[in-house]
Amino acid sequence: MVSTIWTVPDSERQLEKTWILGEITRLGEDSLLKLCQSAAQQRQHAYVPYSHYQVGVAILAKSGQVYLGNNVERVSYSETDHGEEAAITNAVIQGEVEQSGRKFLVALACAHSGDSAPCGRCRQIMAEHADNCLVLVADPKGNVKRVTSLKTLLPYAFTPTHLGIS
Repeated sequence: MVSTIWTVPDSERQLEKTWILGEITRLGEDSLLKLCQSAAQQRQHAYVPYSHYQVGVAILAKSGQVYLGNNVERVSYSETDHGEEAAITNAVIQGEVEQSGRKFLVALACAHSGDSAPCGRCRQIMAEHADNCLVLVADPKGNVKRVTSLKTLLPYAFTPTHLGIS
């Protein structure tokens, strides 16, 4: 039974750190900071009459296009739109899948007052459009607080790639 324990080995964590640093270099720190600032600006459009917890999101697609989203609450809460979901949906609606393919998501920045990453639901939505991507968490002013990756947040994710869909 002990041999069936499944955690991310140190070697995979180190490879992921190297990948994250490579993506930061490839995309450029200035570009990623602008993405965080866009998320912070989008945060102002959140509709949050119940929680008052504003979330703004900006995603960078393979095409170079930036798509925005924010949370939109409903009184039932379970019907609330999440910012990450809204930004990804905006990209799909605007034709990013046709332009860049299913795996169009390169980086996602979310700005909010807390210190948390996207929720589990949003992580799975992200996995629909990227086997891996950078994930940045910013404060309400757009300052980068944390940089990680989807693979770090959702290891061993089940994605369309596992079904042979690229």
